[in-house]
Amino acid sequence: KITRKQIEEIAKLKMQDLTASSLEAAIKTIEGTAKSMGIEIVD
Repeated sequence: KITRKQIEEIAKLKMQDLTASSLEAAIKTIEGTAKSMGIEIVD
């Protein structure tokens, strides 16, 4: 399980490596990757 707050922290750290144009886009990218790996996202 991972929380949205943790995903946001990961997105901030990975912004340089991602092609995302904004933090919100990076968060969505990481959420999608987590879901495809079978990780449950909780609030």
